[in-house]
Amino acid sequence: MAKGQEQTAPDAVLTRIGQVVMLHHAGDREEARLRFLGLWAEIGEHGDPLHRCTLAHYLADTQDDPGDELAWNLRALSAAEELTRDRPADRREGVLAARALYPSLHLNLAADYDRLGHREAAHLHLRRARGAARSLAPDRYGEGVRAAIDRLESRLAASGPATDGPERPDGGWGPPRQRP
Repeated sequence: MAKGQEQTAPDAVLTRIGQVVMLHHAGDREEARLRFLGLWAEIGEHGDPLHRCTLAHYLADTQDDPGDELAWNLRALSAAEELTRDRPADRREGVLAARALYPSLHLNLAADYDRLGHREAAHLHLRRARGAARSLAPDRYGEGVRAAIDRLESRLAASGPATDGPERPDGGWGPPRQRP
């Protein structure tokens, strides 16, 4: 296959993730979670960072436990950072895709931390979401993400000032341990 065709060929894993996203949006959360977990088992912890980022980002939305949702969102952010740091120049579309996810990733993390009572971490990720959203186009996706950022910001402001989260022995704050 010619190099130009290679870059435009559909990604089978992303297509499969998209199919499960449609299942989830249709209301079958449990089946979507099971299928996402099956894909995660195929991809693995060291699979393609774009696949891991995308899958973990959507898998987080199927979790019942806020701690599990946070763990999957942290995995998604870690994979996005790996992708933007280490991706070869011939896969720029993956880097662009990860950068487009940053506002949503940080927004989800802010909401997760808020649900878990970690207000300072929620505010930190909300600021990062707002900063990353500046690069989004003024299209439906970009406007939707910015509106969600505004709603969370209003909710956080209404609930009072940030408080400290759990502290580490060295006095700093640390996220919870990631679980599979």
